[in-house]
Amino acid sequence: MSTSVRTASPDETRAFGRRLSDVVQAGDVIALEGDLGTGKTELVRGIAEGLDVVTSVHSPTFVLHHRYQGRLPVEHFDLYRLQGLAWVDTGLDEPAPDAVTLIEWPDRAAVLETWATTLIRLQPRGEQEREFTLVRGPERIRDLFEHATRD
Repeated sequence: MSTSVRTASPDETRAFGRRLSDVVQAGDVIALEGDLGTGKTELVRGIAEGLDVVTSVHSPTFVLHHRYQGRLPVEHFDLYRLQGLAWVDTGLDEPAPDAVTLIEWPDRAAVLETWATTLIRLQPRGEQEREFTLVRGPERIRDLFEHATRD
């Protein structure tokens, strides 16, 4: 059974990401599914902020990958432009065990399905409103989603 959380603005999306950062652990791989403009990068920014990343987080659309240093390192992938490229071109053979790996457009690389411990589906529900549905994830992340829906 999936659980959903709604936000009303980019600021609320980043705030939810900061809450999510409280329960992520090194080695987690979180896949973020959603069309353009559904809040994937804003959610990543919030998670990075919560992990004390001080560098500005940008979508790595052209380079595919950024690594940010914080309380836990953050590996941020945006695979939107991966079509036509081999996964090996990214230089990543397996998830970093010391980092939280966040992947936008995970459907562009089938290998990620075996890596992702968590899958969050993002959908617009208005001009700025977004819905985040936890499709699968460990109990600590499910608990966060369930608690957030009661707040």
